[in-house]
Amino acid sequence: MGSARRPQPAKLAKKLFQIRKQLGLSQGQLFKRLENCGATIYPAHISGYESGTREPPLPVLLRYAELAGVSTDALINDKLSLPK
Repeated sequence: MGSARRPQPAKLAKKLFQIRKQLGLSQGQLFKRLENCGATIYPAHISGYESGTREPPLPVLLRYAELAGVSTDALINDKLSLPK
């Protein structure tokens, strides 16, 4: 087992930011919607997800997808775009 980070989708951070903006939420408001998703997260994590410096755990990605009404494929597949 190596300690290298696994590859992250290049457009994931942008898509997570886009979802929050489309929902009209601040980072704090989004945190409130994500905090009971089954993963331990903190308000500062939202900024990290949107900047690409922090990788969201699977339960957080699932909750983002539910909030946006899209599949997780739309989040992690760089070839797919989010609906506007």
